Amino acid sequence: MPLKIAFQGNPLTLVGRRISLGSIAPDFKVISNSLKEVSLSDFKAKIKVISSFPSLDTPICDLQVKEFNKKIAQLSSDIVVLGISDDLPFAQSRFCSLNEIKNEMVLSDYRFSSFGINYGLLIKELKLLARAALILDKNNILRYIQIAPELTHALNYEDVLRNLGEVIKSPALTLKEDLSLHCKPCEGEIAPISKEKLERLLALSRGWELVEDRKIVKEFKFADFVEAKFFLDLISIIAQDQGHHPTLTLTFNKLKVTLSTHAALGLTENDFIMAKIIDELGV
Repeated sequence: MPLKIAFQGNPLTLVGRRISLGSIAPDFKVISNSLKEVSLSDFKAKIKVISSFPSLDTPICDLQVKEFNKKIAQLSSDIVVLGISDDLPFAQSRFCSLNEIKNEMVLSDYRFSSFGINYGLLIKELKLLARAALILDKNNILRYIQIAPELTHALNYEDVLRNLGEVIKSPALTLKEDLSLHCKPCEGEIAPISKEKLERLLALSRGWELVEDRKIVKEFKFADFVEAKFFLDLISIIAQDQGHHPTLTLTFNKLKVTLSTHAALGLTENDFIMAKIIDELGV
């Protein structure tokens, strides 16, 4: 079920992937003040503190950027602070200049919504980001997340600082198993998965149908065309980030998704990874 927050007591819906503590955080693409693409992979070997917020034009968001700029970056040279919103880069640049924001990189998710969708923080009704704080360690393992249940309320900054202190003490956890969920690039000749593995992965998938032994298909039904198109747009952003190319067939209030790995002329693990991510997006 989609996560709910509120704006002045009125319910709002967060859409996108559901990431969990202890898992490897997904990559994303945002835009800098100079209109260049920036991604999570640009901050390797750093502890990442990510502050997301709806708009710099509100007092609570204004305060949030200033608080993170003042309190966090000075704790360690191993920390980078990223502030992300859907404000245009020009507005972000002006705000940072007027308020001397020098310890926080303020970035925009306006072009792709890649951050919001990959982290489940996109507000469906407003097309803005939820108010949240996340801490990723040097290995991009998600160590902390706080989402404000009421959009007009400030974050608990002391809780962020307390948890950041724990991450500073152990800045690079190692996973005992690979909990990342990302399609692997196809290079050279790729063989489809074995029949035994196919059957096992299919049994773990929710509602995906095997067609011609070389593709999996699932149909999603919505209230109307706009809702179906919205879901198609979410999938297209994720597919681009994953380097996967599903076939999406939109028919009024229905979206049929077909997954197959063209390089393998059949199914690979990538298709089932993509299927799992799409199921996470359920809106």
